[in-house]
Amino acid sequence: MAHYAILDKDNIVIQVIVGKNENELDNDGNFVDWEEYYGGVRTSYNTFANQHLLGGTPFRGNYAGRGYKYDPNYNLFIPPKPFPSWWFDYEAAAWKAPIPDPTILGKDSYKWDEQNQQWIKLIPPQVQ
Repeated sequence: MAHYAILDKDNIVIQVIVGKNENELDNDGNFVDWEEYYGGVRTSYNTFANQHLLGGTPFRGNYAGRGYKYDPNYNLFIPPKPFPSWWFDYEAAAWKAPIPDPTILGKDSYKWDEQNQQWIKLIPPQVQ
């Protein structure tokens, strides 16, 4: 089962559909370019931030979603920008904050504070 992103004139994803795999033939046994047939760009359900969740080869940076942009120059899908100050890392196919995310250092959770340009540690609720 393959997924295809249907794009508008500005390469913004307006819909993702399920279709045939690129190696499947039509009912008459002929090869079909399924991207051309569906009028979309193939996307991998298991690719996120240029990593394949099942250990396979990542495909087009990210699984496409509504509002994502397809960049034909880099051949990848770019999620919507989460904050004005963030920049897109094309190698990682992910948005990055101006200050590295501290969650990579431990098990604590943080959220980005755009106004103060910093990460805020989330305090878990106390169990009584």
